[in-house]
Amino acid sequence: MKYFTFTVILFITMSFSNLVQHQSTPLGAGGLDIQGHRGCRGLMPENTIPAMLKAIDLGVTTLEMDVVITKDNKVVVSHEPWMEKEITTKPDGTYINTTVESMEFNIYKMDYDEIVKYDVGMKPHPRFPNQQKMKAVKPLLGDLIDAVENYLVSKNLPKVQYNIETKSLPAGDNKFHPMPAEFVELLMSVIKEKKIESRVIIQSFDLRSLKYLHEKYPAIKTSLLIEDSEEKDFEAQLKELGFTPTYYSPNFTMVDEDLVKLCHDKGMKIIPWTVNENKDIKKLKKMGVDGLITDFPDLLK
Repeated sequence: MKYFTFTVILFITMSFSNLVQHQSTPLGAGGLDIQGHRGCRGLMPENTIPAMLKAIDLGVTTLEMDVVITKDNKVVVSHEPWMEKEITTKPDGTYINTTVESMEFNIYKMDYDEIVKYDVGMKPHPRFPNQQKMKAVKPLLGDLIDAVENYLVSKNLPKVQYNIETKSLPAGDNKFHPMPAEFVELLMSVIKEKKIESRVIIQSFDLRSLKYLHEKYPAIKTSLLIEDSEEKDFEAQLKELGFTPTYYSPNFTMVDEDLVKLCHDKGMKIIPWTVNENKDIKKLKKMGVDGLITDFPDLLK
């Protein structure tokens, strides 16, 4: 969930679904919100439909994901607004091998019909060697939501939340993504069409997206993402944002008991990212965090 980089930093209640037969989203053991990072990146190809369904099987309460925008204004589930070298196989069966080459495949300059020709599930992942390999594509957000909702119905499972990150920063405006207002409106059009407003959290490092959401869609839950290199202190961050978001979501290495108390005193929940070691999970739970974002939801099962 890092900022995009290339030499220098480039990126960094409404109605329920009509599936009324299901209960509202429960929390995990001990009241903890278990969020599967990009589905379950440590186990399955990231930000794909199979990863989300596997995360559900592992008992997550929230599916965490990222979205970008295509040339034809489709909302696609992807961490980068390009075809990332770590996961991409080109239509001819060869790999994308360098960052320079990755960024040449700019999703914001590609129609979705072209994007689905690229595989993102078969290339061995250099940092997640146990990730299951399978043919997979970057899905449309709407298709992913449909697949998840149908899966929950078929398995008679409770609803889940969707924690969706807008992948935008000022340096990428009109190069790798539209301006924040257009980005948010395209995203909200899918969320409203699928009638999941009450189960959505919109997270971002880009304060502009969160400010626009707060102004135009105040009922939508928001989450402020904080990088470990962030220079501003807690109060300065909230002052710059201009409102108190529903969630505060820092790199887990920043979290201590004082930060947890600061968040709770402000009426915010604190959800650290990305927590992949048992020792860190235990430590953070003891501190009183409200949830955890992890590549390995099986650790929290």
